[in-house]
Amino acid sequence: MSTLNINLGVLGHVDSGKTTLVKALSSIASTACFDKNPQSKERGITLDLGFSSFSVDLPDHVKCDISSLYTKLQFTLVDCPGHASLIKTIIGGAQIIDLMLLVIDITKGMQTQTAECLVIGEITCNQMIVVLNKIDLIPNEKRQLTIEKMTKKIQLTLKNTKFHSCTIVAVSACSDTSELASNGISNLIEILKQLVFIPKRDTSGSFLFSVDHCFPIKGQGTVMTGTVLQGKISINDAIEIPMLKLTRKVKSMQMFHQGVESAFQGDRLGICVTQFDPKLLERGMACSPGSLPMAYGLIVNVDKVVYYKQTIKNKTKYHITLGHETVMARIHLFQSAVPELNFDIDYKYCDEIAEKTGDFFFAVLEFDHPVPVVPRGLIIGSKFDTDIHSNTCRIAFKGNVLFVFGDENYRGDLVRLKVYKTKVREGVVERMTSSCEVIGKNLVKKETNVQPFINLKVTLSTGEIGIIEGSFGQSGKIKIRFMDGLKDNTQLLLAALNKKKKPQESSASDEKNVQVKIFLSFKRYIYDPHKKMIQT
Repeated sequence: MSTLNINLGVLGHVDSGKTTLVKALSSIASTACFDKNPQSKERGITLDLGFSSFSVDLPDHVKCDISSLYTKLQFTLVDCPGHASLIKTIIGGAQIIDLMLLVIDITKGMQTQTAECLVIGEITCNQMIVVLNKIDLIPNEKRQLTIEKMTKKIQLTLKNTKFHSCTIVAVSACSDTSELASNGISNLIEILKQLVFIPKRDTSGSFLFSVDHCFPIKGQGTVMTGTVLQGKISINDAIEIPMLKLTRKVKSMQMFHQGVESAFQGDRLGICVTQFDPKLLERGMACSPGSLPMAYGLIVNVDKVVYYKQTIKNKTKYHITLGHETVMARIHLFQSAVPELNFDIDYKYCDEIAEKTGDFFFAVLEFDHPVPVVPRGLIIGSKFDTDIHSNTCRIAFKGNVLFVFGDENYRGDLVRLKVYKTKVREGVVERMTSSCEVIGKNLVKKETNVQPFINLKVTLSTGEIGIIEGSFGQSGKIKIRFMDGLKDNTQLLLAALNKKKKPQESSASDEKNVQVKIFLSFKRYIYDPHKKMIQT
């Protein structure tokens, strides 16, 4: 483990000069880099993730900490596309980075996808550098003033984000060898070295590999390139592609054209296997056999993105991104004062999330089709069907996997989840039969089976609490008994109601004035197949 690898994400609005910047920084290119896609070359924009790298000497603050482990520092550059329609690819790429470069065209400032990339950065990483690119397009006499003005604007934009104190550096990433271009890139590299930190790398646990590119090599086999998200892998280990239900043995491995015997969490890696058709896998997950469950649904916590201006509504479909996989899912919201998921406690049904409150929000996600899921992994919910020209944030919420429904018939497991709705029924007292009993109406329909309502508590609008004893007649009326009896004032009120009045003395308003209402409140668990009414 002599090389410390830092995955550096390069994000920004389309045509902000990200790929040009990556070329200026890179010394070694991978098989997927610099817009190799023919459509990318034709259209002049990045359409897929690109990977390349450069190496520098270890900065002193890293040497002092772990000189016995590392001798060299390598930055793996993850060039993400900037076009609005490719936001799923951007999110997938952002989830494998340690540090982020947010590239801004200094002649245009913050743009729609710049803002979305900032949101993605806030969700996926903790360190960011803002790169003000294309300063060569500004006349010499105006350059410094323009850089200062744009720096202040960006600082104001970042004021309420986790990146409020991040470094802002101005560069010219153009391909010429001018002093302006070389000085800017050299300055950026020095800042990267100063900010580099030792990412937490855990080699324990099962192997998990995010595959972003797959291609054949004649006479060798199929190579899957990607990033090790978790654990360790060695030659001759078995790996599984869960989406395809295939297991293959690792024949050989490389890191940027250098053969290796093993790799660890955070490493950029190419894995060669045999007897595997690369056309079956464009991107996805590979793992230790049996370690990555296929999910038909999930329970997740929900944290609304502050820049998402719409309401998150119950039973609405969202695009759910998990690593490189994006799947449509219908969400079912619930909430609690407790942040953990616990099948032994009650949760309140939630219609929508408009803004943050004191409660914690959760959701059941029902997927359109099964996908492999990392337990406790990050999920991002978005509305990609929003008009890309609407100048609004499409990323709605983030969360983590709390529970996986790994069976197609998982709805039976939902019974364990105690999500309730509070129900209130309202009726009126028709008449009083004694000081301890009344006959009520309009609380249930004529055809309703009264049996489930027996022994439920009701409250009168005058304050007394009674118990439903049973039905009265065949028209949906019920008998209610009051163990402590009715109040004197209530008895007088109901006695007046019982008196037979002459038609000319009675009116609808008179009857309304002497009405005593009956309220039946109860909880009903939404996943209870028996629809029981619960009172506490």
